[in-house]
Amino acid sequence: MSSSETPSTTGAPDRRPTIGVDIGGTKIAAGVVDGSGRILARTRRSTPATDVAAIEAAVVDAVTELRREHDVAAVGVAAAGFVDAGRSVVTFAPNLAWRDEPLRADLERHLGLPVVVENDANAAAWGEFAHGAGRAGDRAGGAVHDVVLLTIGTGLGGGIVIGDRLLRGAAGFAGELGHVRVVPDGHRCGCGNRGCWEQYASGRALVREARELARQGTPLAARLLELAGGDAEAIQGPHVTQAAAEGDIAAVELLADLGRWIGEGAASIVAALDPAMIIIGGGVSEAGDLLLEPARAGFARQLTARGHRPAIPFEPAQLGNDAGMIGVADLARA
Repeated sequence: MSSSETPSTTGAPDRRPTIGVDIGGTKIAAGVVDGSGRILARTRRSTPATDVAAIEAAVVDAVTELRREHDVAAVGVAAAGFVDAGRSVVTFAPNLAWRDEPLRADLERHLGLPVVVENDANAAAWGEFAHGAGRAGDRAGGAVHDVVLLTIGTGLGGGIVIGDRLLRGAAGFAGELGHVRVVPDGHRCGCGNRGCWEQYASGRALVREARELARQGTPLAARLLELAGGDAEAIQGPHVTQAAAEGDIAAVELLADLGRWIGEGAASIVAALDPAMIIIGGGVSEAGDLLLEPARAGFARQLTARGHRPAIPFEPAQLGNDAGMIGVADLARA
């Protein structure tokens, strides 16, 4: 199967590049992407997060700039929010002003091009599957048709590809893996519930634990405090990663705890979905094996039928911040 979600059935496929637009809470990244996932040109805008009309105007402006030098077939938009099954309406976005926003229709009216709207984590999962870590698995000699992407950033996002198709669900909201409940009556989540996985397996969780350790006045947190200028409340995830890379015991243990939560939660996801690969992306994943090795160990301890099923690798994502842009441009080709 080609890298598109659904193969063309209407004659020869349109081989022109497409534009992928990734709309986040602070920036809009747009790029012209060819059929091999190569970015031919790119631009960016700031995100006017509280103004619906201004967000759309910024997207139109970015796409118009790219079209001046490139003949494109369609536009894909990755949105940080819930997108309906028709890949058209952003029903809710926690960090943007969209509420039941008909984004696809609005953009098609302004651009005169076909537009596809997709959740940003789903778009990143498709990008990694088609052109990143999943594709690398294919090149290594074992065809990969089923993957789960976990994006470990401030929160925990996810995307699922099963049988070479993006799993979207009946309403279009599948893949909200960070809101699987793992601790009854646990930490309150931004979604309103308690005990969601992202409260224990995310950059936010890492920072919470690091700051708590520093507040206790223990000498173990000395290096973290030094990196944060002596203020426990100023500790951020990169401080933990830097200290751990230097061999700081407390920072190594903080990353190991985070990795354990990632791995144990992933074992439950694998029990339900049986993917061939878990891909780990997001800013926190830059800690590398300091995070991935504890994640793999936690996963191995909790995996159902361990020792009696094929190995399921944990692989680092390969496309970085471009995954959503590349993925949604690819999905626009379908």
